[in-house]
Amino acid sequence: MKIFTGAQVKELDKYTIEHEPIKSEDLMERAADALTRAITASWGTDTAVVVFAGPGNNGGDALAVARMLAEKDYRTTAYLFNIGNTLSEDCTINKKRLQDCKKLRKFIEVTNEFDPPRLEKGMLVIDGLFGSGLNKPLAGGFASLVKYINQSPAQVVSIDIPSGLMSEDNTYSVRANIIKADMTLTLQQKKLSFMFPENQNFIGKLQILDIGLSKDGIESIPATYSVVEEKDIKARILHRNSFAHKGDMGSALLIAGSYGMAGAAVLAAKACLRSGAGKVTVGTPKRNNDILQISVPEAIVHHDKDDKYFTEPIDVEEFDALGIGPGLGQNENTAIALITQIRKTQVPIVLDADALNILASHRAWLQQLPKGIIMTPHPKEFERLAGNHYVDSYERLCKAQSMAQQLHAYIILKGHHSALCLPDGTVIFNSTGNAGMATAGSGDVLTGIITGLLARGYKQAEACLTGMYLHGIAGDIAAKETGMESLTAGDLIEKIPQAFAFLDK
Repeated sequence: MKIFTGAQVKELDKYTIEHEPIKSEDLMERAADALTRAITASWGTDTAVVVFAGPGNNGGDALAVARMLAEKDYRTTAYLFNIGNTLSEDCTINKKRLQDCKKLRKFIEVTNEFDPPRLEKGMLVIDGLFGSGLNKPLAGGFASLVKYINQSPAQVVSIDIPSGLMSEDNTYSVRANIIKADMTLTLQQKKLSFMFPENQNFIGKLQILDIGLSKDGIESIPATYSVVEEKDIKARILHRNSFAHKGDMGSALLIAGSYGMAGAAVLAAKACLRSGAGKVTVGTPKRNNDILQISVPEAIVHHDKDDKYFTEPIDVEEFDALGIGPGLGQNENTAIALITQIRKTQVPIVLDADALNILASHRAWLQQLPKGIIMTPHPKEFERLAGNHYVDSYERLCKAQSMAQQLHAYIILKGHHSALCLPDGTVIFNSTGNAGMATAGSGDVLTGIITGLLARGYKQAEACLTGMYLHGIAGDIAAKETGMESLTAGDLIEKIPQAFAFLDK
């Protein structure tokens, strides 16, 4: 699913109107019908409804919804804020239609003074003040109205996007002046700001409503951002030849685990094996030997000469993919061995955890990374890697996009909606996973999965997309059985087979 900017949403509306063809006010009627159906599915006619409409097309949608709710016998009051006497054409049309509605309880057009209604528990507020075209923070009277709504006990439904929230960049937004919706009914496409954790308390429960915008338009408008869907991954899954042997399935090398962190190596190795690699070798200090041999008997253990740390690079000639970093430690000898290993490796590489932390301490080494390298940082690891602190997820994402382009790398910013930043500047968000996966070792499992897929024959982009999607499905399956509170990284590994089975339906 593509994620459009505010400007692209307008472009899609225009394309639909020109190519369907359909009048703009009829398209608004179609949107209002979908909105009304969603609202009436959750609130009964005993609910008193207060609609706040702004002067633009978002306000036009809200006025049309007010009319439709009134016609369905909801006790509806509508406020239209026309401070500058600058209503959009479609808002003006729906104002006239609402004024003609006999069942409407009350209609107030605010041009100067505003006497706010009493908002009580059990009431429903429809927020149609500002939509995805907003390009500056709310201030003055509108900011006061937002605060008044947020402080009330009434439930709030926002049309398309909570008023005051920008559809992309909220770096300079005044967060106290953004509607905190219980539900957001967005039209046709997700907005980029919906993908960021700091915005979730404004959005509430999100529903995406199909209002029949042109499918050709959606396809033809290029989008920098998108969300991966099940059908996208199913099309990428590689299936085994009936006569395949382990040599055909690829050989993966994992360099992981310092003394006291053998568990990270175990998790990555198990996940790598579960992801289909024919053979997995774990490069690790000697003291980890017994733990690895007992915990992952299917894996081969390659001993470092040092008892506690990775200190010497491994010949990769016989391997098809390398994953390095989980539990590695940041010993200086390890750092030197890491960059030496990267320089001499000709197969696809996944860098995670301490491999990224070492690079963050030796940032000049970033320029020595080979094209096509995969990095899987969580937000703090990325900030250390980039050498900066970012005020919000949008700013961090923009830097990751830029870095992926500069280094010709694949960067997965891990989170609830993990974001894969590709070398061409595009970003694909993951759509699977849950909060229970916020647990130690979850990232080690992802490293193992992606490394296994690379060894199996997936190209970098496919391995990243398929890996993070599988990782999330395994987490979702595990959460259904154990609950999110009790989920561990080991549970994710156990559910990888079921995740594959789900995609093989």
